[in-house]
Amino acid sequence: MHDIRAIRETPAAFDAALARRGDAPMSAEILALDEARRGKISAAETAQAEQNRASKEVGQAKAKGDEAEFERLRALVTEKKAQVAQMQAEAKALDAKLTDMLSRIANLPADDVPEGADENDNVEVKRWGDQPAFSFTPREHYEIAGVAEAMDFETAAKTSGARFVMLKGAVARIHRALAQFMVDTHVDHNGLTEVNSPVLVRDEAMYGTDKLPKFAEDSYQTTNGWWLVSTSEIPLTYTVAGDVLDAGALPKRLTAHTLCFRSEAGSAGRDTAGMLRQHQFEKVEMVSITHPDHSEEEQKRMLRCAEDILERLDLPYRTVILCTGDMGFGARRTYDIEAWLPGQNAYREISSVSTTGDFQARRMNARFKPADGGKPQFVHTLNGSGLAVGRCLIAVLENGQRADGSVVLPKALAPYLGGKTTLTAAGALA
Repeated sequence: MHDIRAIRETPAAFDAALARRGDAPMSAEILALDEARRGKISAAETAQAEQNRASKEVGQAKAKGDEAEFERLRALVTEKKAQVAQMQAEAKALDAKLTDMLSRIANLPADDVPEGADENDNVEVKRWGDQPAFSFTPREHYEIAGVAEAMDFETAAKTSGARFVMLKGAVARIHRALAQFMVDTHVDHNGLTEVNSPVLVRDEAMYGTDKLPKFAEDSYQTTNGWWLVSTSEIPLTYTVAGDVLDAGALPKRLTAHTLCFRSEAGSAGRDTAGMLRQHQFEKVEMVSITHPDHSEEEQKRMLRCAEDILERLDLPYRTVILCTGDMGFGARRTYDIEAWLPGQNAYREISSVSTTGDFQARRMNARFKPADGGKPQFVHTLNGSGLAVGRCLIAVLENGQRADGSVVLPKALAPYLGGKTTLTAAGALA
């Protein structure tokens, strides 16, 4: 949510920031609506004062026995009361319209975010690891002999439809091991607090984390009004909604491993082969609630936490900063980490680490008390994948594949797989 006072003070800067995202100027329309709203509020206050004054004079006229003045004043009170009610209702309607307008405008990009139209304008900032060399043409994950039967799309389609998968046997265990490894690393090495969070949330949580009203079609809603989360960013971030935290309690660093659900609206025909883009998937999420003065360094810290997972798994990756045209709705700045997938001969996104500034905090009224005792301020919120479990599984399988259809697994997973380090061509752990 945007600060209307900031738009009043610097409308040109607001429009310039929107232009960097490729959006049309909005300040004139916003300020006209804001002026009309404030005009109704002022008129209601004036009418209320006139009503109060007339109410006092009614008693005086009655005491003097001035019946004509008494009746005039009593009628005036009734008239002003009706005017106050009408103006307050109009002000409330204008306020709701303004709030809705502001809630649909994307966050403003940070000054250092590169300008661009789409993913082709993202800027690479780091590359780690050597791409594996193969003596054969590397296969995509679902084509590897040791994987093919255990990655069952046909049965999943029979039960649920397209873009679902049933993982079986050793591949299911590797998937589970990856999630456990990620959570343990974030808790034991990165100092995050593990949370077992709900995957059903209310409208307020979706709105507070900028998923509503604009992106309702991207999510699934139950018949009784709950929403299935597209990411545990939603329940983790919303834990501080309405709170006024002590400055000493910041930062709050949380992590959760959950199922996630996305309708993939608008993605028809994209990545339909394999399990790269699914309606249901698992993700280990990181969320930080922090002091505004520390949010820049917190984003860098979170980025390193995500990159470290890939480095521990010895998976090649690159990190890019997203351009203004490719950033998500609520982000001020986003770094994507893209793992190398030999089967596609391409880097593909496996994590996004974003700072939203106070954009979400304003929507959910999450504040903190400064250490110096000043007026409460809005916190800053950050989120990042640490990592997408299914996509990490794809990277493990494709980078570790061998000519005979087996897969050499990362050593970091051995403690979670009973010491086993290989997926055989027959689909067993060895």
